[in-house]
Amino acid sequence: QVQLVESGGGLVQPGGSLRLSCAASGSIFSINAMGWYRQAPGKQRELVATITSGDMTNYADSVKGRFTISRDNAKNTVYLEMNTLKPEDTAVYYCSYNARDKFYSPSRNYWGQGTQVTVSS
Repeated sequence: QVQLVESGGGLVQPGGSLRLSCAASGSIFSINAMGWYRQAPGKQRELVATITSGDMTNYADSVKGRFTISRDNAKNTVYLEMNTLKPEDTAVYYCSYNARDKFYSPSRNYWGQGTQVTVSS
């Protein structure tokens, strides 16, 4: 079983920056794509950014040019660097890995517990 733990959330003023981290632990055979999603109060969960095993990235239009996703395969960790934060970025941020926990297991999506990001003056 794969466990994901996010860190780095908090309260920041508009225009500020935060860096989120998500580390995977447990039984991991391979990790494919990694991603960050967010859910604001009263809204559906939405994709923020993804990165493939080949380091191809994809971003939501609302965060392009402000957020950067990266991964450290040696540490089974994905990062989200968030700059020029806006109040509308306020949400619970979740990481997700598409991974296999054993060589004979099919790939499946694993989710972290979420970390709160609040952008407010």
